[in-house]
Amino acid sequence: MKSNSTMKKILSLLLLFLWSITNIFAQGEGIDEKINAAFAKLTGPIVQFVFYQIPFTDEIQVYWVLFPLVLGALYFTLYFGFVNIKHFRTSINVVRGKYDDLEGSGSTELYDKGVSSVDGDNPDTIRIEGHDGEVSHFQALTAALSGTVGLGNIAGVAVALSLGGPGATFWMIICGILGMSSKFVECTLGVKFREIASDGTVYGGPMYYLRDGLASKGYGMLGKILAVAFAIMCIGGSLGGGNMFQANQAFALFSKVTNTGAGYGWLFGLIMAILVGIVIIGGIKSIAKVTDKIVPFMVGIYVLAAIAVLIMNFSSIPQAFVVIIKGAFSPEAIGGGVVGVIIQGFRRAAFSNEAGIGSASIAHSAVKTKHPASEGLVALLEPFIDTVVVCTMTALVIVITNFDGSIMEYGTKVTDDVGATSAAFASSISWFPWVLMIAVILFAFSTMISWSYYGYQAWSYLFGRSKNMEYLYKGIFCLFVIIGAASSLGAVIDFSDAMIFAMMVPNMIGLVILAPKVKEELQKYLESIKAANL
Repeated sequence: MKSNSTMKKILSLLLLFLWSITNIFAQGEGIDEKINAAFAKLTGPIVQFVFYQIPFTDEIQVYWVLFPLVLGALYFTLYFGFVNIKHFRTSINVVRGKYDDLEGSGSTELYDKGVSSVDGDNPDTIRIEGHDGEVSHFQALTAALSGTVGLGNIAGVAVALSLGGPGATFWMIICGILGMSSKFVECTLGVKFREIASDGTVYGGPMYYLRDGLASKGYGMLGKILAVAFAIMCIGGSLGGGNMFQANQAFALFSKVTNTGAGYGWLFGLIMAILVGIVIIGGIKSIAKVTDKIVPFMVGIYVLAAIAVLIMNFSSIPQAFVVIIKGAFSPEAIGGGVVGVIIQGFRRAAFSNEAGIGSASIAHSAVKTKHPASEGLVALLEPFIDTVVVCTMTALVIVITNFDGSIMEYGTKVTDDVGATSAAFASSISWFPWVLMIAVILFAFSTMISWSYYGYQAWSYLFGRSKNMEYLYKGIFCLFVIIGAASSLGAVIDFSDAMIFAMMVPNMIGLVILAPKVKEELQKYLESIKAANL
């Protein structure tokens, strides 16, 4: 009773604060500009550090975060013998359920309280792993995909092509293929070192494999520090890039297509917040039930529209591929030449699929499986779908419809990135802006519900797993949906994006150190498949 009373007080205070905020934004008092200026002054140095660009020439500058992301992906690809290509078919079969018989019933063996680890795994996890997890392989994949497939695939591709030309598409695909290996590693670890509560709730992600995994290698203190650092950054990223930015851009396009005034952003945000709250209150099972329907639907709509445009311009497809390949190795009118094109392609792919960031491993860790490597194999499909399929389809449409230069001028950054993609589709499908608006809103919604789960997992790691703490975080998250749609807090969003990519630093350190454990898990799983003649 006392817990319920406390929860009611917390929710009442949140509702009161929510009402106050919406009134301020609805009245247009300019409070967001003041907050933005103050926040920019406070967090500017951090943002500048994370997004610091290393100057190569007068024309070429590279974000330093690209180096560990891309080089790490290349290292994992080579270390695991091209797992992204060699076991691609196996990945498909896991999602199809071909190897479900390998799961068994799970172990319920009790371990002595004095045991701190068993084969590098948490004994409490092993003890009750009969719960298997919370979601299926397919649901885990769609939940993670919903956090990555979004505005980056629509708006980000337009920016990459405007700066790097058609050739950026080729390097985008290469980076996406390499990123599959990083996803395999982090998501295998997410399952291996997850913790499962007595009620079957799964807690997993980089926080746990950094803490427990590095401890099993003799780096206990380093693991604890990296885990806390990751959790703090993940919470910041969930509230900003995974929430406010999504709501802000969704309303911006909605307002443009429907000619709705900017003053209604708070109302749009309130509706989105209610819908998000309804889904996330039920945890990963509720989120997965939504994403396993929304993600295939929204990706299907978008890809079908792209296919329709390509069919209408079928005769131009060969020319488009010629332009892409030629532009990848001998670009014209692009600052920085070949290197500049490579950078733009890699940048978009890395920022789109988030391979190496560690966020997706949080969703994948909730899967129903006893074999960590099985989910790692499922996860490697994510960059393929996100970058190799969706981003490439967007790029092809833009390249084909821009032969006359009506969409953009290569070498000059577009000012309206979503508008450029919309114009490319609209050149063949006049009513596509309405379809794009629906797709963007669905992309934003699915991204928000997935990032709410990522943020909560980090929150619970730092502040405990009580219901009060859970509802407090989810209430704050819903509040930020409204603020994001109602304001233009550029500095807040910049800081939050910086937090997302700063997550890469502790995560990559852990992935490299723990790679041998992942190799062991992969060998175990492949041997079990072979022994079962599946």
